[in-house]
Amino acid sequence: MGLKLTSDEDGINDINITPFVDIILVVLIIFMVTATYIVEPSIKVTLPEAATGEAGEDSSLGITLTNEGEMYLNGETITEQRLREVIQSEKARNKDVVCLIAADHAVSHGEVVKIIDVVRQEGVARFALNIQSPTNAASAEAPDE
Repeated sequence: MGLKLTSDEDGINDINITPFVDIILVVLIIFMVTATYIVEPSIKVTLPEAATGEAGEDSSLGITLTNEGEMYLNGETITEQRLREVIQSEKARNKDVVCLIAADHAVSHGEVVKIIDVVRQEGVARFALNIQSPTNAASAEAPDE
């Protein structure tokens, strides 16, 4: 009696993609569930247009004035007195505080100047006015269908 050895030199000829598809579907579901938490709520402000605007640097304080007369600091409602306190505390921590002021196009010039004056009175020498470039304005005002 002889021992017959068979060699299977063919190997695996087919790739089973079922586990791959399962993993991709799980990743897709995780992405869909977590995507709703990534989107941050925003304050709706229609910025004025200016063709000569430049990209600004990251600001340490973002001040927003809405058409309804509300003022926000980094997305949270704030009063003028509280704004002064926050600027003072930021100045104590960091000498180089930068403020980015964004105002709705319907906000009066006087209100914007008032906020600039508050910022300057608290010792912030560097501030910028947020604008929207004309190319971005056309896409932002496109009607939703």
